Amino acid sequence: MIRTDLRARDLIDLVLGDSFTSWDEPVDFTGLDPGYVAQLEAARERSGVDEAVITGAGAIDGTAVAVIAGEFAFLGGSIGRATARRIVTAVQRATRDRLPLLVATCSGGTRMQEGTPAFLEMIAISKAIVAHKAAGLPYLVYLRNPTTGGVFASWGSLGHVTVAEPGALIGFLGPRVVEAVTGTPFPSGVQVAENLVAKGVIDAVVAPDGLAGVARRVLRLLTPHPASGAAAPPAAPPPPRTTSTWESVLLTRRPDRPGVRDLLRLGADDVIPLSGTGDGQRDAGLLLALTSFDGLPCVLVGQDRRLQTSDRPLGPSALREARRGMRLAEELRLPLVAVIDTPGADLSPSAEEGALAGEIARCLADMSNLSVPSVSVLLGQGSGGAALALLPADRVIAAEHAWLSPLPPEGASAIVHHDTAHAPLMAERQKVSAFDLLEAGAVHVLVPERPAAHEDPRGFAHAVIGACAAAIRDATNARRG
Repeated sequence: MIRTDLRARDLIDLVLGDSFTSWDEPVDFTGLDPGYVAQLEAARERSGVDEAVITGAGAIDGTAVAVIAGEFAFLGGSIGRATARRIVTAVQRATRDRLPLLVATCSGGTRMQEGTPAFLEMIAISKAIVAHKAAGLPYLVYLRNPTTGGVFASWGSLGHVTVAEPGALIGFLGPRVVEAVTGTPFPSGVQVAENLVAKGVIDAVVAPDGLAGVARRVLRLLTPHPASGAAAPPAAPPPPRTTSTWESVLLTRRPDRPGVRDLLRLGADDVIPLSGTGDGQRDAGLLLALTSFDGLPCVLVGQDRRLQTSDRPLGPSALREARRGMRLAEELRLPLVAVIDTPGADLSPSAEEGALAGEIARCLADMSNLSVPSVSVLLGQGSGGAALALLPADRVIAAEHAWLSPLPPEGASAIVHHDTAHAPLMAERQKVSAFDLLEAGAVHVLVPERPAAHEDPRGFAHAVIGACAAAIRDATNARRG
C-alpha cells in the first residue's frame, strides 16, 4: 500500500527545518488542454502544492544544500514538462551555486496525460545531473515509496549515494503495470528497498526521520578539509627484521588478525558503508565506504578476508564494486584508499564466465589512471591477481607481516616442487615479504608490528590509519606539484 501520510514539505521540514527557501516559480497552464488543466487544478487542491516537485535550498548542520522533493499526492508524483523544467532549473542553479544536491523522489514515472514529450524530459533531467556531478558536486538520492518508471530509470539511479525509505516500492515499472503488460503477476518482495540493498542496487534503507543525520554525515565526509594540504611527517625507518617470511605468512592467516573492518572501527573518524556495484551485484568480501582518516575524507575499497570463504571466494563482482569506488573517488574528487587482504580470487567456472581476468585488468587500468590521490594498503594476505588489482597507487603502505605473491606459497611449491612442503622455501625465494617489497621499491612505507597486529589490534589500527593519512597528504602535495 502506498503511503501518503508524509508529504514532500513534511520531509523538507524534517531535513532542513526552517532554513528552507523555495526556488519554485508559478506554473503556466497556457496552451494546455482544458480537461488536463482541470486535472491539474484538482491536483493542486488535493495536494496543496502546484506541481509534483518542490525545489529550493537550505542548510544541514550549517552546510548549504539544494533540495528537490517529489510529491506523490500531485498526480502520483508524475513528471510532466513543467515538472521537468522545474527540476532542470533547480539542478542547474545548484551546479552554478556549487551546492550539494539532495533529491527525494516519490513518483510513478512520466505523466501519461502528456505522453512522449514528457517522457523525453527524462533525458534533459539526466543531462543536468551529469553536469552537476561533472562539476565535482555531491548528488544524494532518497528513494521514497513509490519510485518507479522513468524517474527510477533516469535521475533516480544516478546518485553518488542512494538510500531508500523502509519498505519502499522501487522498480523499473510498478507491479500493476508489469502484470498488465506481461500478463504475469510480479513476484512479491523483489521491488522492495530492503531487497535492492541486499542485491547491491542501492546503498541503505533509512527512515525519514534519520535522513538528516545520514545526509549530515555524508556531506561532512564530502567536504574538503583544510588539513588535506598539510605536510606529512617523515616516515620512520623500517624496523629490523626478526621473523622469517613464512612466519609472517602464518601470522596473516590467523583468524584474530585485524582486518579492514577493524581498521575502520578502531581508527576511522566516521564510516558510511555503501552497498554493491549499484547495478545489482554485491560481494561481501569487498567493503566500499565513505570514510575519514585524521580529518581527511576519502573513498575506501577494502578486501575483507574474513568474508572470503571457500564457499564464497572473492569474485568478479567484488572487483566491479571496487571500480565503483574508483569512479566515486573521481567524481567526488576525493582520495582513494584501497586495502588489500585476500587469500586469492575465485577459481570457479562462474568466475571465468563472469570475466574475473577482465575485471582485474580493468581495476589495474582504472587505478593507474586515477586523477585523485591514491593509497594502497597491503594489510595482510596478498595472493594473486585480486591483490595486484588494487595495488597501483601513488603511495603503497605495507604492514610488517604483509606479503604479495602471484600464488599462495603452497601453490608456487606445487608448481615447482610438485608438493606443498616447500612453501616456506618458495615464500623466501619469491621475495613476497613486506621487507622485500620495500627494498624493491614496490612499497613506500612499512608499518611495524611490534607486537604483532593480533596482540594489539587498536595500536595496529591507529598505526595503519596514521600511515594512510600521511600518505594521502604526501600524494595530495605531490599532485599539486
